[in-house]
Amino acid sequence: MTDAKSAITPLVLDVDGTLLKTDLLLETFWQALGRAPVECLLCCLRYFSNRAKLKQRLAELAELRTDLLPINPEITELAHRSKSRGREIVLASGSDITLVRQLAKDHEFSEIVYASDGQINLTGRRKAAALVAAFGPGGFDYAGDSAVDLPVWEAAENAIIVGEYPNIASALAANGANVEEIVGSWRARDLLRAFRPHQWVKNVLLFLPLIAAHRFEAAGFLIVFVALIAYSAAASSIYIVNDLLDLEADRLHPTKKNRPFASGAVPIGIGMLAGAALGVFALALAYVISLQMLAIVALYMTLSLAYSLKLKRMRWVDIATLAALYTLRVIAGAVAAKVLATGFLVAFIFPTFITLGCVKRLTELALATGNERLPGRGYGRADRSDLLNVAGLGTFGALLAFFLYSFTSAADVLYPNAWQLWLALIPIGAWLIRMIVLGWQGKQDYDPIVFAMRDKYGLALIALTLTVMFTAASNG
Repeated sequence: MTDAKSAITPLVLDVDGTLLKTDLLLETFWQALGRAPVECLLCCLRYFSNRAKLKQRLAELAELRTDLLPINPEITELAHRSKSRGREIVLASGSDITLVRQLAKDHEFSEIVYASDGQINLTGRRKAAALVAAFGPGGFDYAGDSAVDLPVWEAAENAIIVGEYPNIASALAANGANVEEIVGSWRARDLLRAFRPHQWVKNVLLFLPLIAAHRFEAAGFLIVFVALIAYSAAASSIYIVNDLLDLEADRLHPTKKNRPFASGAVPIGIGMLAGAALGVFALALAYVISLQMLAIVALYMTLSLAYSLKLKRMRWVDIATLAALYTLRVIAGAVAAKVLATGFLVAFIFPTFITLGCVKRLTELALATGNERLPGRGYGRADRSDLLNVAGLGTFGALLAFFLYSFTSAADVLYPNAWQLWLALIPIGAWLIRMIVLGWQGKQDYDPIVFAMRDKYGLALIALTLTVMFTAASNG
C-alpha cells in the first residue's frame, strides 16, 4: 500500500469497531434509553425488523456526541498518515448517516460518506456495491472489522482487517488480495473491572443483623455469605447497566472516562451479555435461599435500575434512593439469617446512609473543575451548603435512633447497662463527622463506603465502636 497507486486510492474506513472502539447502534440505544426510556423501548419494538429505520430513529432520540466516542488509535494513525500523503479518507458504515457525517467532520475526513439512511441498511453487499459504483472495482482500500465486510474486502484493492479473522485473511490472500491485519481485542480483566469487585465490600452490611442480634453460629454466617454472593452479582449487573447508561457523562469525567465501556476497552455488546448473565445468576441464587430473598434481590435490582434510568438525576431523590438501597442490604441479611431487623436498626441505617449519600455528592462537587452541574446529576457547587446541612441532619437522626434504641426491651436483654452503650455514640458521631469533613474538602474517594474501608483512622473509630458495644454486652 505504498506504491504510486495507493497514494491516490481513497482509504475507506468502516466506523463501528474500526475507526471507533465502540458500536454506534448500541451507543445510541443506551443514550436514548437514558434520555427517553419509554420512547426508546417502543422504537425498538416497532422497528426491530427494519434495521435502517431503527438506527435512524435511535440516532434522533440519542443526540449522541460523536466527538466523545473512543477511537481506535491504530486506525486513526493510519488515516492521518494516509491523509498526509494526499489520500482521501472516506467513511462507509452501516450506522446512521447523520452520525457518520458528524464523525467525518469531527476527524476532518471527506465530506462524502456512505451510510444507512433510514431506508437502506448499508452493510455487506450493499456497502460493496455502493463503493464499487463510486470508485470502481479495486478502486479503494477498505478497513473493516466484521465477517459481514467480506464482500467489501473482496471488492477493494487492499484489505485491512481489524480483529482476529485468520480464515478470512487466508481466503482473501489466496485470491490474490493484499491483506493487512490489525489485531486487537478486549481483555477479561477489563470486563472484571466493570463488575467493580471493590464495591462488593458494601455487602458486608448483610451481616449486620446477625451481629446486632449477637447470633454468631456458623450456619447463620454461611447462609448470609451465600446471600452476599447473590447481592454482589446483582450489584455488578446493575453497575454494568449504570455504566452503559452513563457513557457520555463518564467520558466528560476526569477519571470515569477510563471505565471499560466509556473508554472502549470492552465492547458494549460483551457488557450487555455479562450484565444479563450476572442478573440471572443473582436471582437464581436468591431463589435457592428463599422466596423472600428472591423478592428482596428483585426489588433491589428494580430500584437500582430506576435509579440508573431516572432517579439519580433528581436532586435529593437520588440520595434517598441510595440510602434505601443500603437499607435493603440490611433487610436482606436479616431475611437470609432469619433474624429480626428491628425498626430502630433500620432507623439508624437509613439516616446514616443519607449522610453518606450527601458525602458522595459533596466529594464530587469538591473535585469538580467548574461550577456547572455535575454531568448526569442534578447538583452544582451552589448546593454544597444544602448537602452539608442534610448530612448534618442525617448524622443527628442516626445518633438519635441509636440513643432511643438503648431504652428498648431488646437493648435491655443485649446491653443491660445502657450508659455503656451510650459511650458508643462518641466514636459513631466522630466517624460520621469525619466523613462529612473529608467529603467537603474533596479528600475522599468518589464512593464513601469504599473510602471508609481503606481509611485507617475511620476503621479505628469503627473498631472502637464495636469494642465498646461488645464490652457493654459482655458486662451483662
